[in-house]
Amino acid sequence: MLDYEVTVFTANRPFATTFNNVFIKLVGISGESERKRLLSLRGASAFAIGAVASFTVSCPTSLGKLVLIELDKQPLVVFPEDSWFPAKVEVKSPEGVAYNFPIYRWITDSKVHHFREGKALKGFEDNHHLGRYSREKEIKQRQKDYCWDVYAEGIPHCIKADDLASLPAEVRFSFAKQTEFLFTSQTGLAELKLKGLADCKKGWTHLDDISRVFCCKQTEISDYVQEHWKEDAFFGYQFLNGLNPMLIRRCAVLPDNFPVTDAMVFPDCRCCLVEEMKKGNIFLCDYKQIDGVKTNIINGKKQYLMAPLILLHKTPDDKLMPIAIQLKQKPAEDNPIFLPSDSEYDWLLAKIFVRSADFSEHQLNVHLLRTHLLAEAFAVSLLRNMPMVHPLYKLLIPHTRYTLQINFLARKRLISEEGVFTKFTSSGGEGMSTILRRALFSVTYSSLCMPEDIAERGLKDMPNFYYRDDGLRLWDIINRFVRGVLSYYYKNDLEVQQDSELQNWILDIFEHGFLSHPCPGIPQKLSTVDELIKFATMVIFTGSAQHAAVNSGQFDYGGWMPNMATSLQLPPPTKKGEATEETMLKTLPDVNTTVQGMATLWLLSQQSSDFVSVLNSVCYTAKFVFKLFQELSNRFISINLNII
Repeated sequence: MLDYEVTVFTANRPFATTFNNVFIKLVGISGESERKRLLSLRGASAFAIGAVASFTVSCPTSLGKLVLIELDKQPLVVFPEDSWFPAKVEVKSPEGVAYNFPIYRWITDSKVHHFREGKALKGFEDNHHLGRYSREKEIKQRQKDYCWDVYAEGIPHCIKADDLASLPAEVRFSFAKQTEFLFTSQTGLAELKLKGLADCKKGWTHLDDISRVFCCKQTEISDYVQEHWKEDAFFGYQFLNGLNPMLIRRCAVLPDNFPVTDAMVFPDCRCCLVEEMKKGNIFLCDYKQIDGVKTNIINGKKQYLMAPLILLHKTPDDKLMPIAIQLKQKPAEDNPIFLPSDSEYDWLLAKIFVRSADFSEHQLNVHLLRTHLLAEAFAVSLLRNMPMVHPLYKLLIPHTRYTLQINFLARKRLISEEGVFTKFTSSGGEGMSTILRRALFSVTYSSLCMPEDIAERGLKDMPNFYYRDDGLRLWDIINRFVRGVLSYYYKNDLEVQQDSELQNWILDIFEHGFLSHPCPGIPQKLSTVDELIKFATMVIFTGSAQHAAVNSGQFDYGGWMPNMATSLQLPPPTKKGEATEETMLKTLPDVNTTVQGMATLWLLSQQSSDFVSVLNSVCYTAKFVFKLFQELSNRFISINLNII
């Protein structure tokens, strides 16, 4: 008899233990072992959290090169069926060859599961019939487990799931993630309830009263925002380094619907618009995408959401200063262009309307659509079309972690009929759907790829643009890593073209993520290695660096509500000189609307201790790829030391 040494690693994570009987079968190119129960003198503790247990599987003849293992567990009478999270299985053959079978997923049933040896293989490289059979079987099962669904017409499709329990176990929150998520949500709302504010439908009578909402939930940045939110320099700064750095662009020609004159913005005649535009010192933010959106009714009152245009000027000392604001798209006598020289509350109220518009544009387009809904489309397509042994699956799967459950919860708790965003924002309800549809059809491929996006918006040499500086460093690091990995597995363009699983993945994204709409540049197929590298870089960057940039600071910038009001209750002024502090306070959202919005922003801003690491190399066995991960780690250490 020939002995195979089998070592089973159970993951070191809560509830990973199984008390069920575990069975294994080894499958090679020359034969297969008998299905064997893995017995240990350690008893059930052999498969406890963090356990490493060794076993012997004996065979009458050599199995040849191992292709896969079959693993299953069967319940006992005294221990009903449970869930087990094995990390990996290592096998050493009688010839001394070591095989590594990565698993890193929950096994929740008593079915037989196939796991391939860790070497990454594209479909056309999988020459053994058992390998091809396992590959096809896995994809068929995944397409049953991960079905597309239409949540709302005109937005990216999502995973079909009736409740959290119907999500496959491998994509659900870990115990730590689930505990932290519930704890943050419950404590935030409990604090508000204790203060008697969550059900208060009255308006604010003084700005200082707002600070009572989260008196013990302040951050260094939110304190700064509360102190400086009225200042023009900080207002301009947020277009570069706040939550939404995606709208501002250099302005070479004024839009026809924004009739700003030199006399308005440069009354001292020291500058003129034409010359400043030629010098590259004039910038535009245009919220035309939310123009004419049907607004919400909150506490029985109609809400207001404008589609403003803002002109900004880069001063000689490199500050970005607002010089003109028009709150509606169509020029008219009752749609004045507000200026810094106007009265204090005319100008402040105009900026409040801009910041409220930015809240909806940011939350629905920049955050929800571009970093959540598209990320879900990338993830579902990956899970439906790629087997675990595929090199692209190994590269991208860490970056899909928790995406599906987070988005499921967002649909249930935030944007459903009873969701917080639906009930307590000016764009909630019908307006939300309109903005999401418009936003999807305005997406371009270049806008998802940071280097091209920055160049197209004319911001390559903009001073004090830290989102760009840090983001381009991260894009470059991720791109170099992705290039190293994929160039190792794809030696030429023909291999990309021949990879049917890869082509199915990208087509699925086009059809279900972008709804087959010919968004400029969005690929339906990939023809070259460079095209694949660029798209994979974009997928990783979107779910990591970009999401962090537009998500993590939500409470920092929105904790002080007047800086980012979720809704406004009065229409904008139709003439100058009439706005007062009382007008401003009546325009701001009611107490309960403020409380619900701020509690939600607090929850969304929290970072879990159970985060996804871009350095996750557990799916790989190639030494060259491990070297790339080490280089990636060193680059991240370097950027952490230098990042602003």
